[in-house]
Amino acid sequence: MALSCLTLTVNPSSVIWKCKASLPTAPHALDATYIRRAAHLADKSAGFTSPHPNFGCVILSPAGHVAGEGYLYAQGTAAAEVQAIDAAGERCRGATAYLNMEPGDCHGDHSAVSALFQGGVKRVVIGMRHPLQHLRGNAVRALRNQGLHVDVLGEDLTGNLVEDAQKECLLVNAPLICRAASRVPFSVLKYAMTLDGKIAASSGHASWISSKQSRNLVFELRGRSDAVIVGGNTVRRDNPRLTARHGGGHMPMRIVMSQTLDLPEEANLWDMSEVSTIVVTQRGARRSFQKLLASKGVEVVEFDILTPREVMEYFHDRGYLSILWECGGTLAASAISSGVIHKVYAFVAPKIIGGKNAPSPVGDLGMVEMTQALNLIDVCYEQVGPDMLISGFLQPLPDVIPVIPSRDETFVVDPTVSPYESSIIFFYKTWDLYGALSNFSPHPIQIRDENGDSVTWLSVEHYYQAHKFVGVDDPIAQDCVERIKSAKSPEEAARIGRSMQKQKPDLIRSDWENIKIDVMYEALKCKFSTYPHLKTLLLSTAGSVLVEASPHDLFWGGGRDGEGLNYLGRLLMKLRSEFLGESSSSSETSSLTV
Repeated sequence: MALSCLTLTVNPSSVIWKCKASLPTAPHALDATYIRRAAHLADKSAGFTSPHPNFGCVILSPAGHVAGEGYLYAQGTAAAEVQAIDAAGERCRGATAYLNMEPGDCHGDHSAVSALFQGGVKRVVIGMRHPLQHLRGNAVRALRNQGLHVDVLGEDLTGNLVEDAQKECLLVNAPLICRAASRVPFSVLKYAMTLDGKIAASSGHASWISSKQSRNLVFELRGRSDAVIVGGNTVRRDNPRLTARHGGGHMPMRIVMSQTLDLPEEANLWDMSEVSTIVVTQRGARRSFQKLLASKGVEVVEFDILTPREVMEYFHDRGYLSILWECGGTLAASAISSGVIHKVYAFVAPKIIGGKNAPSPVGDLGMVEMTQALNLIDVCYEQVGPDMLISGFLQPLPDVIPVIPSRDETFVVDPTVSPYESSIIFFYKTWDLYGALSNFSPHPIQIRDENGDSVTWLSVEHYYQAHKFVGVDDPIAQDCVERIKSAKSPEEAARIGRSMQKQKPDLIRSDWENIKIDVMYEALKCKFSTYPHLKTLLLSTAGSVLVEASPHDLFWGGGRDGEGLNYLGRLLMKLRSEFLGESSSSSETSSLTV
């Protein structure tokens, strides 16, 4: 399915999609218009929700007015549907709800479906079914079972305008769809070049090729990405910071890909005060330099064979959805040849610098005839200040309703891909069947503090991160506790807590290493005791080993190659045993009574 041309527009707070106005007399024009509006709302959260989908909801009253809107800010915050229903109030009785994507309930609370039903909505229009197989169709069936009329674009509604709206729904969640279908993050190659195709002068000087307006747009693109990746040449030549300082959004992780680790000892990327940096390299490269980086807080990951595909598959396993490549021509060519680049953003400045040896944005691809050239798909052109932005896809996106095969199905197709053993249950992110086991799941808990007062925390992770600083007699530590407590999502709470721990380790309570496991267990026990459906989920895993599948957390997770301590999985299994013991005792008591 070809994608319509959607252009990016610079906005003070976000990058938004522009769309063509619908013809009011065309079939389903109204539905298409409000589905696009839902998609635009969903796009506001790009960069915050990762690795979860972007959801938007518009409630149209029976009188034909927008009664309420909402979008998912991040995991752990109120669902878009809940926000929109709350905003609409009584005006949602008999209304139509427009959703860019089918709700994906991974936590057993069915809040989105319940909000639509209890709010009195009579009709729901969905832009696309959920792309993940174990969630796809569940909400559609649940809504229809509740008596709501549900229309899905492309199935119940068809036509040109409907198809255009459906494409926008695909684009706003393209990172999730591509990542799920291709087993690598959605990767965008960005570069700026002169009119004669140079990314720097012959001397290597490159500041600045593009205009300030273009650079501001790049900051926004970074803010929508999980990580920004560069090669060693870029670090040596440009000494970049790779922040999203002017573009809003969250701060993406910074990744340096270097085979030899021929990198400077002092660089802006080694400054971890704002955001973390990961260096990926060939196994055994410059062990002494690796120790130097580690002393600065830089994470180093070694690969037996360092290639763009190996690196992207690794970051796929770490849960990354989208990567922005801002590398030089050599690494760009390697990434393109590896098939990991999905989209290209090329900023062309009206400048000519010449130079026989001046570098170009993409190195040698081994092509000798123009017929071998790679053609971009769905090319868009936009003027950004004095520059021209040309963007397009290097490879087509998956279908708008892809079927992501299960591990068992993958094994049937390719016997060399072994499915996980049935005796082990892995959990990590939203798309996991057991994702609600995570300490990041959005389930508030109430626990008494040191004064005996009942305090509500928005998630286990909120509670855990705050208790690094609880009881510390310092205004900064006390302020950090309040900031974590009010954080809108578990991810945000984790960023605040980890960042403060990194910047001011002296503020961490002195007994933290001795009590952190107990703190986590207390919060987990409260969570699973509070929510019956979560307790049922945990008990359903009886007989299986639980593994938190984070490849980079060697304490709470299982690690990349199973070398992690998996303390989260251990605590859940301990809690499961306690619950099973209580159940057994209750049964014995009942039988004695009888």
